[in-house]
Amino acid sequence: MSYEVLVIGGGPAGLSAALNVRARGRSVLVVSNPLEENPLWRAEKVDNYLGLPGLSGRQLLTAMRRHAEGAGAEFREGKALNAVRMGDTWYVSVGSDMENARAIVLAAGVARGKKFPGEAEFLGRGVSYCATCDGMLYRGRSVAVLGYSDTARREAEFLSGIGCSVTYFDRPRDCAIAGTDKVTAVTCDGETVPVDGVFLLRPTMAPADLFPGLAVEDGYVAVDGRMATNLPGVFAAGDCTGGPLQVSKAAGDGLVAGQSAAGYAARLMRKTK
Repeated sequence: MSYEVLVIGGGPAGLSAALNVRARGRSVLVVSNPLEENPLWRAEKVDNYLGLPGLSGRQLLTAMRRHAEGAGAEFREGKALNAVRMGDTWYVSVGSDMENARAIVLAAGVARGKKFPGEAEFLGRGVSYCATCDGMLYRGRSVAVLGYSDTARREAEFLSGIGCSVTYFDRPRDCAIAGTDKVTAVTCDGETVPVDGVFLLRPTMAPADLFPGLAVEDGYVAVDGRMATNLPGVFAAGDCTGGPLQVSKAAGDGLVAGQSAAGYAARLMRKTK
């Protein structure tokens, strides 16, 4: 199905964006990890969100999600892996599927951590970011899963279920991937295992990896006053655009980005009629 706006990220910025897209009568799909994997979910108390003091992060996120759902926003659990623009449409791969939209709101939070040694060099030659996408290539072979979320364990179980011999590393801090033409081993926190593949399952992709050519300044996505990036039809909101990393700022960013994305999509729709 085609949407007018696709929002990547289901935290306060993404939910605010989705709500404001719907307020302008445009269709929107939110692609995100489960709510409970959002860092805000673990906050015992949020006292600086205007008018709603004392709520837990869980209560606040749940209320925001219900608001967006009630407005007609659609949701899909998953991780956006890459994006490409063809004509006036953005195509975003989510797991092994593809979603498309006229405009994008990137609100996936901060992608923490640098690439590990060997990660970029062996991407596509033993390094993968999606078990359900590439797992069948390693059926009956040895693989390592570097998991940084609860859903990563489910992907590891999927690999075991199709016959892979899986070594699971839970949130490793240090990693080095070795090989010649392809991956042959991985070392995580001092432990080395021979493997044919390495699945790096982080909660979110770095913005510039997801959108090649995206302008980044000091590690954050560069935006203008409309929350527009340097890429046509791509807007950004929330923590990925810089501090302060607060719920109020994220929700405000999302409002502007949602309005801007909806207006962009509407202009394209009028142009094609």
